Amino acid sequence: MNPKTYRYLLWPLWFVLVPAGLSALTYNLVAPDQQVLQGSLWETLQYWVKDQPVPTLIVLFTIFEMIFYSYRHSLPGAQYLGSNERSDVPKKVRREFEQAAHLLDEAERIQRKNRAAVERSLTSDSRSELTEALEDLRDAMNQTTFDERLFLERYDRAARLVNKHLGAWQKGELREYLESIGVAVGVAFLLRAGVVEAFKIPSGSMLPTLQIQDHIFVNKLAYGPPIPFTNTRLFSRLPPKRGDVMVFEYPEPNPNAEHPDYIKRVIATAGDELIVEHGHPRINGWLVPSCRIGTYQFDEGTESGFKTGELYMEYLGEYSYLTLYEADRDDEKIQGPYHVKPGETWVMGDNRNNSSDSRAWNGGRGGGVPDANIKGRAMFVWLNFKRNGWPDVDRLFTHVLGTPRLPVGAPPDILAGIDRCLKARPPADQMVTPGPR
Repeated sequence: MNPKTYRYLLWPLWFVLVPAGLSALTYNLVAPDQQVLQGSLWETLQYWVKDQPVPTLIVLFTIFEMIFYSYRHSLPGAQYLGSNERSDVPKKVRREFEQAAHLLDEAERIQRKNRAAVERSLTSDSRSELTEALEDLRDAMNQTTFDERLFLERYDRAARLVNKHLGAWQKGELREYLESIGVAVGVAFLLRAGVVEAFKIPSGSMLPTLQIQDHIFVNKLAYGPPIPFTNTRLFSRLPPKRGDVMVFEYPEPNPNAEHPDYIKRVIATAGDELIVEHGHPRINGWLVPSCRIGTYQFDEGTESGFKTGELYMEYLGEYSYLTLYEADRDDEKIQGPYHVKPGETWVMGDNRNNSSDSRAWNGGRGGGVPDANIKGRAMFVWLNFKRNGWPDVDRLFTHVLGTPRLPVGAPPDILAGIDRCLKARPPADQMVTPGPR
């Protein structure tokens, strides 16, 4: 096999797949099953890992990546992992060969970026001596037949002269590693603060759209770019749309705990009048269309096992999505009318009879999510774990706002009902929600 082919196969294996797998394994070993409070050093670490999964995974990946890169000359297939395509470099000098290539690049970079300072610090003879040593090293590395002795001699001379004349501008290996980790952590936090944030589904309030243990990404730019570490957004005239699945900070004050993040579906927006009839919303007098799919057994993730409920498809705005009405819990009757105030959004869980949402807040009088509490719109599932602890491949990349789907194993009649209701979606002219009355 061509050496290039080996290189293309081994690089992703050792520097992408293996570090990613070890990062996920380490995260699962450290992260607690339940959120913990900060106490001991270990509990503080667990709290941070649980609260910041994406930065944690990026940092872990960076650390494992650096470890494997440091020992790349000892890995299986190491002769194909170097920065060169020479296969005739003896194993015992592969590290020195790569270090020599790095030395040439570093010397060129230093002289280019600090030309004036280098010329002031070095005499013309010193500069000529350094240039000659670097050119001799480059020639030794590019010889048709590799000469180990000649290469080591010239590498030693070039390294001594670079250290002597350019040492003030050189970076140590430890410094480069620390800078790499710092950059990785900084990028992770900036992405989390202003672009994309990871969120874990802790309960069944959004069943069946979102399963317990789904890990999703949230688009924080959807409702206007947030200014990091503030409650202010640029272009704030991008309000949530009816039917969006939205992540937000719980709006009710709780002096005994931090405000958790919630995820619900947007039902009504500023100015709307909302009435909820046995879990079915009526907006400004218009009953949101729905289609009964059938009786559905589902796993809520509790020790009680499977539960039963009525499964519907609801149509709101541009979205068609599944809603669930648990058996023996239809005690809500008619709720409302509620009037949505300016600067807030009303939300409901897709598991209509088992969700703490706008209907229950404000002492049961109902309440909306203030604009300042909104974090972003749900995107897709990037990870899910089964009860046995293994990843659920079927849930990967499930689009939260895409075509409704159920976990693998759903009965054929339910799947047929979903197809039937998708085809029964009312035409666009019947889906215009009337304005406030």
